[in-house]
Amino acid sequence: MLIKVYGSAVFGIEATTITVEVNIDQGIGYHLVGLPDNAVRESSYRISAALNNIGYKLPGKKITLNMAPADLRKEGSAYDLTLAIGILAASNQIKSEALNEFIIMGELSLDGSLQPIKGALPIAIKAKEEGFKGLLLPKQNANEAAIVEGLDVYGIENILEVISFFDKTEILEPTTIDIQKQFEETLENPEFDFADVKGQESIKRCMEIAAAGGHNIILIGPPGSGKTMLAKRLPSILPPMTLEEALETTKIHSVVGRLKANFGLMSQRPFRSPHHTISDVALVGGGQYPQPGEISMSHNGVLFLDELPEFKRTVLEVMRQPLEDREVTISRARFTVTYPSSFMLVASMNPSPSGFFNDPGSPMSSTPQEMQRYLGRISGPLLDRIDIHIEVTPVPFEKLSEERTGEKSKLIRARVSKARAIQTQRFQSFENIHYNAQMSVKQIREFCALDTASKEMLKSAMERLNLSARAYDRILKVSRTIADLDQQTSILPQHISEAIQYRSLDRDGWLS
Repeated sequence: MLIKVYGSAVFGIEATTITVEVNIDQGIGYHLVGLPDNAVRESSYRISAALNNIGYKLPGKKITLNMAPADLRKEGSAYDLTLAIGILAASNQIKSEALNEFIIMGELSLDGSLQPIKGALPIAIKAKEEGFKGLLLPKQNANEAAIVEGLDVYGIENILEVISFFDKTEILEPTTIDIQKQFEETLENPEFDFADVKGQESIKRCMEIAAAGGHNIILIGPPGSGKTMLAKRLPSILPPMTLEEALETTKIHSVVGRLKANFGLMSQRPFRSPHHTISDVALVGGGQYPQPGEISMSHNGVLFLDELPEFKRTVLEVMRQPLEDREVTISRARFTVTYPSSFMLVASMNPSPSGFFNDPGSPMSSTPQEMQRYLGRISGPLLDRIDIHIEVTPVPFEKLSEERTGEKSKLIRARVSKARAIQTQRFQSFENIHYNAQMSVKQIREFCALDTASKEMLKSAMERLNLSARAYDRILKVSRTIADLDQQTSILPQHISEAIQYRSLDRDGWLS
């Protein structure tokens, strides 16, 4: 008897429906075809033990299973439940009338219980697109898949529940979640809040500007000055994610299997902080079975690189193209896959190997030559893509011991959101530009026009501070953002003046 059941394969961050054809005929044998990997081939042992332990069995006949399309590689153990239900239906151990209405996915344990799978959200999105009535998958993935409206998502704990569902001896309730409630709870109670930061008012202002314009930023300062603490709080002042952004972000984390159990939509922007020993493949993605890297896991959020000069040069250089294009394409002999990677880069570094400025009062100090050599590990092209450089100094005891808390992230985020709304309106006719940091030279000339006083101030600063040529456009972009925060249509001299302060590494003699 021939039966068809349906599963799904995830490639990149998109899903493809897989038709599992199960044919039971005279003879003996178990034949699984359709380009399965080792984990899929091993499913026969898990299925056999699970069925025996719940009172069912593999038929003692010739079983042929084809996973179509046969030229697409099938990976992982998530097809166990699909294959098991197909075998039970083909051997008339369960009813098969409603099988064609559902996508079925799940990894079987030997006792018949189900283990969570990767990629539940893209699978649910594809099932909805192709007109399936519902999706049966492990209970741990149900909230994640239930984000998709118009699809009945059933969280299953044991294969017996699936059997009872198709035999109509048990009624399962679809999983439902309140997306709006999840959004509001996360926004009101961020894990890290700027209210926790004592002092550092100028750095908080700098972080607000970076968030408002989507500018990449580098924090330079000695150990213990608060660089990591400030960076971790940046996502809390970024504008709330739209539903489209949240879905795309959740899809990426779903594919990698990094969503927490029983976790629904990701409503908070991601913050990723890889160790400096990371490889270039782990950063941008790829591998034998392609997976998103850290830059894609940071999509719509923040990628924090602590101790930037300690990262391998090759690792830092592979970020240059994703920083410009907001996506990364992995090309191999057998496949090409594209992952989104629109993130804010926040880097921090000590100014020297010892960690301290060239200060006689420091416990250790480095010569200007040592500091220059240390900073030289970061290439000019990468620095070109970082709009804001700011020095972070240690917080004095008087500030640390204050009882008064700082300004809450919620208040800063409100100002940032207003500035972003202005930019959305400004760039509505440009397809790939959404905020000031993405402006090209053409848009800078159009939207960053200066009056005479501002031009004179910028000219004077560049001559006096010996700012490099690359600093010119960066100063204009940042000053445009500062003007947006002030709700000003024109860039004023005070905006230029503040933006000039945020180009520390471009100043000639900074290390002298």
